[in-house]
Amino acid sequence: MLRRTTIATLSLGLTAAVLAAVQSGGPTDAAPAAEKPHRRAGFTEADKAGFGTSYTRQSKAWFTLQGGRVSEVFYPDLSTPSLRTLELTVTDGGSTDRQGRDMTSVVTRPDERSLRFTQVSTDKDGRYRVTQEVVTDPARSAVVIQASVESLDGGQHTLGVRYEPALGNGAAGDRLRSSKHALTAVDRKARVASTLVSSPALRSAGRQAADIGATTATISLGFGRTPRSSSKTARTALTQPWSTIAAAYDAGWHDYLATLKPVPASAAAIERQYLASALVLAAGEDKRNPGAFVASPSMPWVWGDEVKDLSYPSASYHEVWSRDLYQIGTALYAMGDTAAARRAVRWLFETQQKKDGSFPQNSDVDGHEEWAELQLDQVTLPIALAHLVGKTDKRTYQGIKKAVRFLMGFRDDESHKKAPYSPQERWENQSGYSPATIAAQIDGLVTGAAIARQHGDKFLAKQWERTADRWARKVKRWTVTTNGPLSDAPYFLRVTKDGKPDKGTKYAIGDGGPARADQRRVVDPSFLDLVRFGILAPSDPVVLNSLAVVDQDLASSTPNGTFWHRFSFDGYGETRTGAQWDISEDGERRTLGRAWPLLAGERGEYAVAAGQSGAAYLASVAAAASGSDMIAEQVWDGRPPTGDPCCPAGEGTRSATPLLWSHAVLVRLAWTIQNGRPVDLQQVVADRYLG
Repeated sequence: MLRRTTIATLSLGLTAAVLAAVQSGGPTDAAPAAEKPHRRAGFTEADKAGFGTSYTRQSKAWFTLQGGRVSEVFYPDLSTPSLRTLELTVTDGGSTDRQGRDMTSVVTRPDERSLRFTQVSTDKDGRYRVTQEVVTDPARSAVVIQASVESLDGGQHTLGVRYEPALGNGAAGDRLRSSKHALTAVDRKARVASTLVSSPALRSAGRQAADIGATTATISLGFGRTPRSSSKTARTALTQPWSTIAAAYDAGWHDYLATLKPVPASAAAIERQYLASALVLAAGEDKRNPGAFVASPSMPWVWGDEVKDLSYPSASYHEVWSRDLYQIGTALYAMGDTAAARRAVRWLFETQQKKDGSFPQNSDVDGHEEWAELQLDQVTLPIALAHLVGKTDKRTYQGIKKAVRFLMGFRDDESHKKAPYSPQERWENQSGYSPATIAAQIDGLVTGAAIARQHGDKFLAKQWERTADRWARKVKRWTVTTNGPLSDAPYFLRVTKDGKPDKGTKYAIGDGGPARADQRRVVDPSFLDLVRFGILAPSDPVVLNSLAVVDQDLASSTPNGTFWHRFSFDGYGETRTGAQWDISEDGERRTLGRAWPLLAGERGEYAVAAGQSGAAYLASVAAAASGSDMIAEQVWDGRPPTGDPCCPAGEGTRSATPLLWSHAVLVRLAWTIQNGRPVDLQQVVADRYLG
């Protein structure tokens, strides 16, 4: 089994007498127990079974479900986890069981048009059944849970709760206390507080757990800037009937879906997964910073573990990536939420780097740069998205000019090579000439030129087009080998370090992969972006041969369909035994990259462009979804050992779940099939290169 995150045993330092001595409903800060420091703990694993929030902007809390419990709750924005876990407990008077440790849980969405989740947990001996529903209060920043326990053996079982805060993206500064039947945490430096209350009221506490002593309860976890405000939020949410909050929560999502295009006929067979993807994409937008969509509300592997320099504060996936935001924006546009796609464009150009006109590789939802590396596709994809969704106003155009100026003048500090050579390609860990990155740059230049013409800048438009044309003529020269070992015919490489694809230049793959791999031996399917963007024809002989090479080297057949690995020798995934990915040195080969659902979606987009059916690929992406309709970054590929200790083949691993890019590709492929052409194939590009 996957190694579980080790969590230090924490204590609220509260006695049963403290909570039993006070009654709910009085002054929220009266007679508090002394505050106790809260030691630091890692976050939970990334394979979330649920992700939800109210559609309203008044509620700035997002919850996740993992391992049978409410896991990270984000507040006040989607870059800031402020809770590690909140789990129910069951006591029979003699012993106490915990959801995450002693029960098996099944998560579903009872309403396919809402992000309300039901979790049913049972103990291994079949003594009881716990049912809980989870939403957020549409009117305020509170997570509200309706819970019940049913005895199956004739015994007496009652509910309790365990609460482990991690305010402001970590528990290091948290201090905990109790008052008026509430468990409260505050991080004064981060200016975040949370309060947990229930009805019936919490009646005893110890070692960060509180007894409720009833078979049915409503639990409210409220957030605010101070203990007083978080207490008010939690208690106000609790005064409303559960049915009222749940109905309002569902209605918000129902109303949102009603603003979108109807589910396309191409997705009729997978309507539930299509709707889930639309909801997940919308939920991934920050409410304080409109247009900021995070990559995933999760922290995969060591990103969530307590690892120095990686985990605190936790970052990476619950950040905005310019690359991912393009994928999300195209899906929003396809499903009819053009306003959200335009918000994404506005956010991108508002957070554009003033120093040089580039964009952050990733950033907090407020635009604060997190990683400082550079992928040149992150510079040009915002331009292409702006053109696609019609966000071409004067202010946006000023940002486009800055971005193109940066691109045209770019020279890599280490290699001294100019664009389209990129310090990083699509998957972040290699420099060189990448077919996908070059495709993105050409796409951005040509669509940017079209916007320049709208603003009367014909000279700039011609200059950008000439550069795009030159790169389009040379892309094969830079990235197609004619003497590689994988085929007698020419095929695209993942990347060339020197622009000389027939040269056996060796490089380290990264993530523990080979320390010296011949670049002619390393392929990936990202060359398909040249087709999707309208730069190469689907029938191009090199494209067709490269597909055969990629299928031989990277395809993985599973019960849910065929999926593809990112590239040859990829090491970003679990170990052979299912243990988590961890940092490893070149050549160690301890971890193996698994297959990606989004690559099946992109293959489907190619199929449609080639005049074929993309239905089987769409079905595969949908089949990769969990029982609660969340699609992971990666699926288990079934490689030995045959016991599949991580997960069933073709189902999500403990990688980032839900990954918004995966959900975006499902939506985009559905509309690509419906329309008979890729959603983000822009006519101005296709006309230029395909005639």
